[in-house]
Amino acid sequence: MEKLVLAYSGGLDTSYCAKYLSKEKGFEVHAISINTGGFSQAEIDEIESKALKIGAKTYKNIQAKDIFYNKVVKNLIFGNVLKNNTYPLSVSAERIIQAVEIINYAKSIGAKYVAHGSTGAGNDQVRFDMIFQTLAPEIEIITPIRDKKLSRQEEIEYLKANDVDMNWEKAQYSVNKGLWGTSVGGSETLTSHKGLPESAYPSQVSKQESEQVTLKFEKGELVAVNGKPASPVENIEYLQSLAAPYGIGRDIHVGDTIIGIKGRVGFEAAAPLIIIKAHHLLEKHTLTKWQQQHKDYLSSWYGMHLHEGLYLDPVMRNMEAFLADSQKNVTGEVFVTLNPYRFTLEGIQSKHDLMNASFGAYGEMNKGWTADDAKGFIKLMGNQNKIYTHVNGES
Repeated sequence: MEKLVLAYSGGLDTSYCAKYLSKEKGFEVHAISINTGGFSQAEIDEIESKALKIGAKTYKNIQAKDIFYNKVVKNLIFGNVLKNNTYPLSVSAERIIQAVEIINYAKSIGAKYVAHGSTGAGNDQVRFDMIFQTLAPEIEIITPIRDKKLSRQEEIEYLKANDVDMNWEKAQYSVNKGLWGTSVGGSETLTSHKGLPESAYPSQVSKQESEQVTLKFEKGELVAVNGKPASPVENIEYLQSLAAPYGIGRDIHVGDTIIGIKGRVGFEAAAPLIIIKAHHLLEKHTLTKWQQQHKDYLSSWYGMHLHEGLYLDPVMRNMEAFLADSQKNVTGEVFVTLNPYRFTLEGIQSKHDLMNASFGAYGEMNKGWTADDAKGFIKLMGNQNKIYTHVNGES
């Protein structure tokens, strides 16, 4: 039997792959999950039990939250990256690290094949295949769902016929949970007009009273929540536990897929959205106008390239160097109020705050220049437009 490493989450698609590849194709299936956040030990144990029961010979779980944060999430925070001003790249960011760890594991056990449960109509197939092909071109990629053009209903019927027991109601939704948010796909997101039901989201609303939260950043990284220092990963998880019960961070993202069609997916990302918006507010106070301007378009490109599976391109390291350097003075506290389904950024406190009263108060008074200085500046500032209008006679 040939060794095959299967990217396994325990969901419908990968469960189908585990059964089909072991039973129908005769592969020695070695299932692997890369924990980039969102899974308890009990859930990991359940995934392992399910994989072995379905037909996998072995199961391995690799803890990669810290790797995920240091290689990807940190840069998404530095760049305030939201795809289409909406989506914090929860799944696309994870897939990169997962693909790298999966292919490294396949090489370590001498597997000649690697498989994943992506369809032929999504982004993940591109992300997985590009990483696999780049790092191990000698390993063949197997994709049953994509190759057989299977619907979710066809997968369910196959598993039922082979005595595989799952929560079939839950299987109607594709849920990907991780450190940087949870994506939710279902029949509703295949339409342009339907929203997801409350029950589809992993966190249910249980908090009603407002809550104050203080986020402390040092050089762009979240180092404490409510005065309690911890690692950035621990702080993200803690903030998620505080904010998720409010139903904060829910939305439906509509975007252009890598393969050229429009895609729609629901997501829940309380901590990522709060962190990005809080970090961005701190930057507005501590970065210069031109730092912010150049960061905006570079961050947009960084998010786009990451989304499209181009993480291994060296231009990503170039942009990461810029983003990291821009964070030298992004240090301070941001004050946030949590409410059901929303949050408010109240303000910041930082020794690097460029809104320094010794130079003047906006709209009130000037302390660092005279009225004549202002008049001269304005006159020179308007020269180009005055010359253009004089020469061309346009108003």
